[in-house]
Amino acid sequence: MSDATLRTFVALLLPDGVRTGLAAVSEELRAQARGLTWVPPENLHLTLRFLGEVGPATLEHVRDAVAAAAAAVAPFTVSLGGLGGFPAGRAPRVLWASVATGGEKVEALFAELEAALVARGIPGESRAFHAHVTLARARDPRGAKELLRVLGAGPAFGEVRVEALHLMRSELGPRGARYSTLTAAPLGGPLGQG
Repeated sequence: MSDATLRTFVALLLPDGVRTGLAAVSEELRAQARGLTWVPPENLHLTLRFLGEVGPATLEHVRDAVAAAAAAVAPFTVSLGGLGGFPAGRAPRVLWASVATGGEKVEALFAELEAALVARGIPGESRAFHAHVTLARARDPRGAKELLRVLGAGPAFGEVRVEALHLMRSELGPRGARYSTLTAAPLGGPLGQG
């Protein structure tokens, strides 16, 4: 990655109380599911779109798309609860917290973001969107069979009032990724009051 490009993603940030609850459950699960790399509490978020390395000209288009998508959707509330894994099956490689309620509003915001990005010449996402908060990743590419024991309904992690869409920068370092906000676009459109 050159100095002119930034590694970026678009996310919904979580309040401290929700991140603390997710971190507490992660700590409890460490002994049950070994061989995982856990996301630090300060990095927990809900990714709407990973963009990868973005140059300065494209970054301006992304900023515009984030602002347009945010303006089209009214603030809403989601709740997080339960645990799932990707891929589904015998040995998931990613452990995540589910969006228990409000998922349809997150999906609507994602659709607005995708449309705004594509309208500005940025290729659309090829994978299906699934709203979640990543908690851990298996170090073994074959996954972690131990995760199967913890997946399911599980605990409630709390509510998140979504009032802004964030364009984030990811900087990789020896201690893992460090995230910083490049743009915070407030929600404000007419889509579903929540």
